[in-house]
Amino acid sequence: MSVDDRPTLSAPDDDPWLWLEEIEGKQALDFVTRQNSLTLDAFGGAAFARDRDILAAIYDRPDNIPYVSRRGTELHNLWKDATNPRGLWRKTSLAEFRKPHPTWEIMLDVDQLAAREGEDWLLSGITTQPGSARAILGLSRGGSDAVTLREFDLDTKSFVADGFALSEAKGGADWLDADTLLLSSAHGEGMATSSGYSRTVRLWRRGQPVDQAQVIIETTADHMAISGIVDDTAAAPRSWIVDQIDFFNHALWLRDADGATTKLDLPTGIWLQAHGDWFAMKLREAWSIEGKTYAADTVLGMSLSAFLAGSRDFAVLFEPEPRRALQGLFWTGGKLVLSILDELQPQFEICTPSATGWSRASLGGLPQIGVVDIWPLDRHPSESNGDLLANVQDPLTPPSLLLIERGVASPTVLKQAPKTFNADGLVVTQHEAISTDGERIPYVQTGPAGETGDAPVYMSAYGGFAHSVKPYYNPSLGKLWLERGGTTVQANLRGGGEFGTRWHDAGRLAGKKLSHDDFAAVAADLVRRGVTTAKRIAAQGGSNGGILITNMLVRYPERFGALFCTIPLIDMRRYTKLLAGASWIAEYGDPDKPEEWDWLKSYSAYHNVKAGQPYPPILIATTRRDDRVHPGHARKMAAKLQAMGYEAWFYEPEAGGHGYGKDNKERAGFEVIGFRFLKDKIGWKDEG
Repeated sequence: MSVDDRPTLSAPDDDPWLWLEEIEGKQALDFVTRQNSLTLDAFGGAAFARDRDILAAIYDRPDNIPYVSRRGTELHNLWKDATNPRGLWRKTSLAEFRKPHPTWEIMLDVDQLAAREGEDWLLSGITTQPGSARAILGLSRGGSDAVTLREFDLDTKSFVADGFALSEAKGGADWLDADTLLLSSAHGEGMATSSGYSRTVRLWRRGQPVDQAQVIIETTADHMAISGIVDDTAAAPRSWIVDQIDFFNHALWLRDADGATTKLDLPTGIWLQAHGDWFAMKLREAWSIEGKTYAADTVLGMSLSAFLAGSRDFAVLFEPEPRRALQGLFWTGGKLVLSILDELQPQFEICTPSATGWSRASLGGLPQIGVVDIWPLDRHPSESNGDLLANVQDPLTPPSLLLIERGVASPTVLKQAPKTFNADGLVVTQHEAISTDGERIPYVQTGPAGETGDAPVYMSAYGGFAHSVKPYYNPSLGKLWLERGGTTVQANLRGGGEFGTRWHDAGRLAGKKLSHDDFAAVAADLVRRGVTTAKRIAAQGGSNGGILITNMLVRYPERFGALFCTIPLIDMRRYTKLLAGASWIAEYGDPDKPEEWDWLKSYSAYHNVKAGQPYPPILIATTRRDDRVHPGHARKMAAKLQAMGYEAWFYEPEAGGHGYGKDNKERAGFEVIGFRFLKDKIGWKDEG
C-alpha cells in the first residue's frame, strides 16, 4: 500500500499540511484540540497530576532564591508562586535582602492587573532611567515576544495617565530623557523587518502620536533588526545604534547629545561593550589592521576617543586556546569582567583600564568546577560601584547566590536555594564520545555510581547559536528522574559556544548535520560504556534542539527508545517564512538559495521521513503563543508522522510563548507530560 509522504526531498514545496500553519484557523485548532485530548488521555491521569503538583510546589517554594537587580538603592525582583502565578514586581533594600525573610514592597501585582483588564498579561520587561521615578513596562500576552509598552510611575505604583503607551509589537524602548524615548519597535506600517523586528529607531517625544515620531535611522527589511541603546556612562549623553545585519553580525553607530551619528569602523562580527571612554570587543573572525593580525575570539580594548581620533593601538585582553573560550564580557564600576570556560571549567578575569595601560587580575574565591555565572548587581552601569552577583551550582548542589562587593571582596552568600531532591548515592562524572570525524564531544552524566547496563537515561543537548550548555541544578529532572533511580546526560555539541567560534562554526550551516552526529555519538558511547541500552535512552531537545531530536528520529532511530521534541524548528524549507525564522539564516542557511538548500535538506527531518522505518515513539510539543518559532513546525511534523502510521504524539497548550508555560503550574504540566511519555515508552515503570 502506498503512503502519502509529502512533502518530499524531490518535491519539497508540495505540502498538504500547510493549513496547520494557520495558528488560529478553525481546522488547525480542531486538530490541536483532538491531539491534546489523545495525549492527555494517554499520559495524564492521576500519576501526571501527582507529578505536576510535586513539581509546581518546588517551583512555588517560598525559600527559592529571589533574583534581584539594583536600581538606585533598591533591589527589584519579579516573583511567582502559587498565590501569584503571573507574578509580583516588588522591591526591597540590600540590608533587608540579606535577612532570611526580607520584607518586600509591592510595585505591581500582575495577577490583579490581568484580572482587572481581562488580559492574559505577563510582565516581560522593565526599563528605567537613573534618578527617575518612571519606567516603561513591557506586558506580554501569554508569554509571547511581542509586548505592549506602558509608562509606569514607581512612586505612585500606577500607570501614568496619558503617558507613553504602545500597542502590541516586537521590540522596546529606552529612556533618552524624562520626556523622550528611543523607540525600537516593529509597531506601525512598514516598521518591521522580514524577521518581524524593528526596522527603525525613532525619537518619540511625550504627547506625540507614535506615527509622528522622528525616524533617526533605519535599516533594510532584509536585516534582522535595528535598535537604540542609551549609554549614560560617558561625560555627555550618548546612544548606541545597533544594526543587526544577521544573528552574528551588526554595524554600530555612536549618536551624540546633538543627534550626530558616527559609524564605527569595526568588523561586524564582534561583541562590543563600552563604558565611559573605554571599550572592549571580542572578534568573531581574524582581523588584520595596521600591520597586526588578531585571531578570532581575541578580546581587544582601547580608549574610545582615541579610536575615534584614528588610533588602532589596541591592547590584547584575552587570547583563545582550542578548548579555552570567552563566554561573555561586561563592565561594572569601570572594570571589565571576562567570563571564560577553560576545558568547561569557569574562570573570571578583571581588566582595569587607565592612561598607562590595562591591569589584570583573576576573580578569586569561586569554585573552578560546576557552574558559576556572574553579572552586575546594578541595572544601570552609571550607578555601579562594582558590586557583582554570582550564582554557583552543579547538578547535585542547588544554587547559591553570592555578593562580591566592589568586584574585589571575598564572596559572601546572600541566598541559598533549597535542596529539592534526594541526591544520596548520586555522582556527577564527565566523559567524552568520539564523533564521526574523530572530534571529542564532552558530556556530563549524573546518576547512580557504576554501570548497570539498563539505566533509564534522559539525554539532552542544544548545539546551536554559540550557546554554551552548562550542568545546572535541575529541580524537575532531579525530583522526577534522578531521585527515582534514573540517569541524566547533558552533551556539549558543536554549534554551541563552549570552545569558541571554531566550535560554533563547525556545527552551523552545513555543519549542523555534524552537530547531530555528535549527539548520536554520545548515545552510542553510553551503550559502549555499559551504562544502558539504546531502548532505555530517552532524549529531549527544544527550539534549535527540536531540529536535533527530529534528526535523531529519522537518521539515528536505532539509538533511542523515545524522543521528546519541544517548541521546535523542523521544516527547514519554510522556516524563513514563519514568524522570526528569517533571523536565523546565519545559523542554518537560506532555503531559497539552491546551494544552501542542498545542505538544509540533509537535516530537514520533515522532508526526510520515510515509510516503513523503525522510528522510536515521539512526542512533539509546542505552545500556541510562541511567536518566535511557529507552532506549525510541530503541528505539521506530528500530522505527517501520524498519517504515515508512526507513533507520534502531539501537545499544544494555549499560552507559554517560546517556553513551557506562563506560570509555574503550566510549566510543570508541560514538563511532566514529557516525562510520563518518555518513561512509558522506554519501559520504565516509575510509580514515584
